[in-house]
Amino acid sequence: PKCDINFTPRIPDLIHYEYGPRSLAIGDFNDDNWPDIVVANYAADNIAIYFGYGNGSMKSSNTYSTGSGSTPCMVAVGDFDKDGRLDVAVSNFGTNSVNVLMRFQYEVFANQTTLSIASSRPIWIHVTYLNNDTAIDIVTANYGTQSVSIFYGHGDGSFAKPSTYSTGFDSFPLAVVSGDFNNDNQMDLAIANYGTNTVGILLGNSNGTFSKQSTLSTGPNSHPYSLAVGYLNDDTVLDIAVTNHGDQNVGALLGNGDGTFRKQMTYSLGAASPYSVGISDLNKDNRMDLITANNGTNNIIVLLGYGNGSFGNLIPYATGSYSTIFVAIGNFNRDSRLDVAVINNDTESIGILLGLDDVTFENQTKYSFLSSPICIAVGDFNSDTQLDIVVTNSDGSTVTVLLGYGNGSFGNQMVFTTGSYPQSVAVGDFNSDTRLDIVVANMGNNTVSVLLGYGNGSFANQMAYTTGSSPQSVAIGDFNRLSFKRSVE
Repeated sequence: PKCDINFTPRIPDLIHYEYGPRSLAIGDFNDDNWPDIVVANYAADNIAIYFGYGNGSMKSSNTYSTGSGSTPCMVAVGDFDKDGRLDVAVSNFGTNSVNVLMRFQYEVFANQTTLSIASSRPIWIHVTYLNNDTAIDIVTANYGTQSVSIFYGHGDGSFAKPSTYSTGFDSFPLAVVSGDFNNDNQMDLAIANYGTNTVGILLGNSNGTFSKQSTLSTGPNSHPYSLAVGYLNDDTVLDIAVTNHGDQNVGALLGNGDGTFRKQMTYSLGAASPYSVGISDLNKDNRMDLITANNGTNNIIVLLGYGNGSFGNLIPYATGSYSTIFVAIGNFNRDSRLDVAVINNDTESIGILLGLDDVTFENQTKYSFLSSPICIAVGDFNSDTQLDIVVTNSDGSTVTVLLGYGNGSFGNQMVFTTGSYPQSVAVGDFNSDTRLDIVVANMGNNTVSVLLGYGNGSFANQMAYTTGSSPQSVAIGDFNRLSFKRSVE
């Protein structure tokens, strides 16, 4: 007799966030010119905001629920309603949504709006201008439907229904970022496709749409996890850094200026499996450096750039966590040296490492969370010219905001509700009020959440927009050149 063997596709369990905070973002949420932090608490279904004192320390958080079972993964910050105050957006993995919390007044967020994304499982959220209309847009990476979704912003804190682009069968995208990769003055998207071991490129068109995805190999079993965009070889052409979680290395993809890239150069991270990467000039030599957050080792790793697209030996800095999963860069104590904020998932905390003159960092100051932090973003949420942080809390279906004091410390956390299992977060001004707002990819309920900022460190209740299945990453850009920002999943 004939024997038929049938297989049922199964979404791989790519992420193991067993604890609390998942991600963070930086912004000024109370207009005191000190950076604050918002954190997504995956386990507690909320976001928490920490207000910075300007000396590297922070006061206790305000928390905002993202909804039962929302498991917020990532937070982003932007002024979504153009009121001059930073708002917060959260990706809710558990409820397939993005929550947008609008900042209402000093250190208070309200009017949370939920953006649904069907069964998308948004895991990453990115805020950018995709259509040149001055309104912030939101992009999410959708783990569940293997796609990215774009929410075009109207500039008043509301968003259009999502436009969705496939990233390919079994791609399981985990991150999305934006940049003009072919120098045509249109924003393009880059996607980390964990399942197919590729970086996907979607080139933007003048009408706000995107071309079919082209892909760049990151190597067999490399499993790219996250991306960052910057100028790695000083040639005025954007390049991409990618964390290859499976190969325990970080890769550099140097751009050719026409939307194509050179073959990847990789740099071993030893026993570390990198989750997140940042690009900045950490030693003030006018050359871009790399910094990675790593799983499996109790550190972050710095690779100093030579200015030609290559990098030196790795320099580790202890975090005391074997699951440091996200890194963001900012100046928390206003001393001309860049500092670092990290998510320590296994110890349910975030850490602040203040930079010193010799490219070293002080011992980290820790702030505890409850709910699987996944992703982090930076912005000034309270209009005080100090950088603040927003973090997605996957298990808690929230984002947490920590307001910075400008000295590397932060105040108490504030938590804002997102959709379920928020993964990624991005920051931008979605309603043209000059206040930063937040957008989050909610993997659990297939939505992106937009949280409009009040400019004082607080945010309105989320507005949720439906995406494709399991959005994991979100990016912001002006996709239709109408001067309003929109979001992409």
